[in-house]
Amino acid sequence: MKIKVGVFFGGKSVEHEVSVISGIQALNAFDREKYEAIPIYITKENEMYTGEAIADIGNYKNIPELLKKSIRIFFICEQGRLNMVQYPEKKFGNSIVDHIDVAFPVVHGANVEDGSLQGFLRHYNVPMAGCDVTPAAVSMDKYVMKTVLKDNDIPVLDCVTLHVREYEKDEEAAYRKVEHKIAYPVIVKPVNLGSSVGIKVAKDREGLCEALQYAYEFGQKVLIEKAIMNLREINCSVLGDYESAQASECEEPISSDEILSYEDKYVAGNKGASEGMRTAKRELPANLTPELREEIRTLAVKTFQALDCSGVSRIDFMIDKDTGKVYVNEINSIPGSLSFYLWEIMGKPYAELLDDMVKLALKREREEGNFLTSFDSNILQNANLSGAKGIKK
Repeated sequence: MKIKVGVFFGGKSVEHEVSVISGIQALNAFDREKYEAIPIYITKENEMYTGEAIADIGNYKNIPELLKKSIRIFFICEQGRLNMVQYPEKKFGNSIVDHIDVAFPVVHGANVEDGSLQGFLRHYNVPMAGCDVTPAAVSMDKYVMKTVLKDNDIPVLDCVTLHVREYEKDEEAAYRKVEHKIAYPVIVKPVNLGSSVGIKVAKDREGLCEALQYAYEFGQKVLIEKAIMNLREINCSVLGDYESAQASECEEPISSDEILSYEDKYVAGNKGASEGMRTAKRELPANLTPELREEIRTLAVKTFQALDCSGVSRIDFMIDKDTGKVYVNEINSIPGSLSFYLWEIMGKPYAELLDDMVKLALKREREEGNFLTSFDSNILQNANLSGAKGIKK
């Protein structure tokens, strides 16, 4: 019997469209002999839809029309099975559309990749590919991620964070806070976004003002760190879990400006961004010395496991060409296109990569089944709220 895999994509995120591309890529790559891949599209209003039309990327040119010919669903867990139920339910007959055995999130950005969707799926006790709730949340918050990596002796740049209320209350104090710790030029980015959204380089206070105001359009908290101007960016993917993990080949993205932009990642090099990260401009494999390649791949695995990640992630590195130092920039716990192209070059087809991720999800489910989640107690039999402190009489 085939394993039913629910592939989740979309969501309330500025990276919604990229997620749709990544999700449908994955949906079409599953081994059809082993899996039945079921598309589950999350709208920007967090409604969920399924159906044959959801699996066709061409239908997303007109999403209102797509939804009209698709089935809106919600989930019910019954007898150990996660059922997809039509909404609104039928007045007569069975409203169950299908069920899934494994959830496979292919989502990007805040409100989905940051542990939100993972927590939702956790609630339904369904095996889930990729990171669990805490690693997903930590990986998305760039400041928290840096803190964890520093504690594990993994090189990251020093940084400052600024909340929008802090900035609005006293702009002068906010500028001084940044300038006291970091010399210009600096790079300003939202603390919990990916895909190079909301990022600007500031070379002076005027530029810092502009960059902060731009970043605050995407979130309440921003991170400011030293901008490496003579920079090489190298990416490396990792597949595995806490017990065993392996690194992919390294790539060097090609940017059109000081920083790699959203357009560089998803638009440049392909028509209409219909193929996601796969066709972005890059040098693959990256032109690295054997020693530097091994240093980056080792750091990638160390980063992945320090954050307790699972499935496949992509770690983005910065090399300061003036000093030769390597820094971890960020981790993408659900990378664009699942970074399958970094594995194909190493002889691992996309279908095999997806198969490995499902196996890791099922492994985690088996391991967690060995732990107690409840214990017998008679506390409720003897409960009496009438004398509890704080109860109004």
